[in-house]
Amino acid sequence: MTEPVEFDVVVVGAGPVGENVVDRARAAGLSTAVVESELVGGECSYWACMPSKALLRPAIARADARRTPGLSQSVRGPLDAGAVLAHRDEHAAHWKDDGQVDWLDSIGARLYRGQGKLHGPKKVIVDGPEGEHHVLTARHAVAVCTGSRAVLPDIPGLAGAKAWTSREATSSARVPGRLAVVGGGVVGVEMATAWQALGSQVTLLVRGGGLLPRMESFVGEHVADALTEGGAQIRTNTSVTSVVRSDGAGPVTLVLDGGERIEADEVLFATGRAPRTDDIGLETVGLEPGSWLPVDDSCRVEGSAWLYAVGDVNHRALLTHQGKYQARIAGAAIAARAQRVPLLETDRWGAHAATADRSAVPQVVFTDPEAAAVGLSLAEAEAAGHRVRAVDHDLSAVAGASLYGDGYRGRARMVVDLDREILLGVTFVGPGVGELLHSATVAVAGEVPVDRLWHAVPAYPTISEVWLRLLESYRG
Repeated sequence: MTEPVEFDVVVVGAGPVGENVVDRARAAGLSTAVVESELVGGECSYWACMPSKALLRPAIARADARRTPGLSQSVRGPLDAGAVLAHRDEHAAHWKDDGQVDWLDSIGARLYRGQGKLHGPKKVIVDGPEGEHHVLTARHAVAVCTGSRAVLPDIPGLAGAKAWTSREATSSARVPGRLAVVGGGVVGVEMATAWQALGSQVTLLVRGGGLLPRMESFVGEHVADALTEGGAQIRTNTSVTSVVRSDGAGPVTLVLDGGERIEADEVLFATGRAPRTDDIGLETVGLEPGSWLPVDDSCRVEGSAWLYAVGDVNHRALLTHQGKYQARIAGAAIAARAQRVPLLETDRWGAHAATADRSAVPQVVFTDPEAAAVGLSLAEAEAAGHRVRAVDHDLSAVAGASLYGDGYRGRARMVVDLDREILLGVTFVGPGVGELLHSATVAVAGEVPVDRLWHAVPAYPTISEVWLRLLESYRG
């Protein structure tokens, strides 16, 4: 065992969340170590956000082109799958983290490769890939930023079937002829969109009654219509009861709850996430291995003075941008506490309190059509006891949408708190709506009164003119 090495802050997990904690701690002058068992840059860089969007962008661009007069006839052929996959590989840095490691070096952070585990208060042990053993002690804080992992259901035959999770779906080197997707959430519909565009015959198996159930119901309907028109088969209210695949090779057979069998070349299970906390030594500090870690608004673990849990592991909002937001808050809070600066005296702008991961969480689903939402849906607002009104508008009736070509379809909704006359949530579905979302996020997070929104004039002719139409409908 090596001699203990002391740092001001020790960060376990070098994904985007851990990197942002490190960056804020170093900017405050704190010595910082970061521990990573896989690639610096984490899930988002290599198996989620970046490779998935690189796969989806050609599909969306082709769909936009096919709606555009004068261009539509030129893009009727298939995508060049080899070129798309090569482009994806570039965005995933060919699964090498040299650039990310160089960045850590440039800010003066110390990287330890290997499995990091808590070993009592303020202590982390690291077992390296070549048998090395390190003991790291934190003067001020340890931040757990280990993220989440895909969960596979307990179904007979699945363990040996070599099923895809989100990792295999974003990194596959070949296009399966037939792809079965189990799950109708974000990963399921995005990967169905991408691989269908690349040539797979997609069958989507959804346990519930529709796609994207956490959004307004009309969103899932629009996305389902587009997938179906593209050739996908969507089976709702359907469960997989067993999986059959000989020696993990060849076609895979899915047995459904009614006894029907579906055969595919690959199957993707997009059925949820679990925290990567089962093997990081939580038991040594009185916490349950494998559990989500509840935190306060500075991302400090409840009941602890030194342990922070940032990003997916605290289960507040499992999105990269929200994790990075939390990391900026946590890093600033760690620095303030290390310098004995009272947080309340320096928190005028919320620099040390993560509040936007409760009421103003934005998310874009990169399907065709795109889906984008922030804040509460109508059902969520009503369930929370708010007196609300939903105002809808057909996006195809907005002048800017006509410039996207023939057949534009979409819808917008804002959920208005009638007592305070502010927006509690906004949802869009339609081509190009992802870029509308930040204006909605500002309105929701800033609690901008509806009367003030009248004076935020949308440019003509853009799709953002839907804001004017929504406000007109609200005023009647």
